[in-house]
Amino acid sequence: MPCSWRTSDLQLLLMLTVFLVAERISASSNSTQQLASSRNLNSSQLPAEVDISLPVLVDTKAVLSCSPILLTNVIITTWEIFLGDKPPCIRTQRRDTNRISKINCTDKRMTWLYRPDQIPALQIDPVAITHEGHYRCIVAAYDGNFFYEYQLQVLVAPEATLFQSENRTAVCKAVAGRPAARISWTPGGDCVPQYEYWSNGTVTVQSTCHWAYGNVSIVSCSVFHETGNWSRSIELNPGARTLVFPVSRLLIILYLKSSIFLVILIIVGIIYFQRINDCRARE
Repeated sequence: MPCSWRTSDLQLLLMLTVFLVAERISASSNSTQQLASSRNLNSSQLPAEVDISLPVLVDTKAVLSCSPILLTNVIITTWEIFLGDKPPCIRTQRRDTNRISKINCTDKRMTWLYRPDQIPALQIDPVAITHEGHYRCIVAAYDGNFFYEYQLQVLVAPEATLFQSENRTAVCKAVAGRPAARISWTPGGDCVPQYEYWSNGTVTVQSTCHWAYGNVSIVSCSVFHETGNWSRSIELNPGARTLVFPVSRLLIILYLKSSIFLVILIIVGIIYFQRINDCRARE
């Protein structure tokens, strides 16, 4: 019996040892997976691709930044610029050799903001309408590739005017805006919009409004645009008024005028015949 008890104890001890070792291996494996997952999470905190719509006012300075990752992890930074039907402009900076190259980049207004090995941002100074297009920054790093894309929209502020053209008619114009401005009136009237498109991509919008009733004396024109809003008011001239009389009153006026004319004609006739009679009596 004592031998059997010792054998059983030994078997139990061996089973407990195997169980504990298996638990340690499983815990170690889970810890390793969590650590690896944590490292992967830290390396992918930045989004792999960012697409930004960027409106910029013409004749100003624009700065397009790139992926804010550690520069020590960067291998190559590349800017690809697509403007209309032109071939793409490509600017590249290799960090290990600090070599800078460019292809199809002739616009001197478009340069690196500073040293690309320190700040890989692109600047446009000043911005022109022709700079509207697609800009893509590609960063090749040890953690992977990151993309920053901009859709650059160039804005041109319109010149707004308001004037009166005819009786109770006003004209509101927003000249050479990009994009086209929007015009509204207060109070509303009988309005006709017109659009004129220019070769540089700007649009002139004109709204002609007429108010037939005399109870409207002051009107306001509002111009809405991405660069700012504009509002002005103008006082309408009263215009020519047409007096309307009933038919019976018109007949009375016509009868009175005819009567007066007839009386004058009779008086002139009497005077004429009187002079003739006087002349005959003297003869």
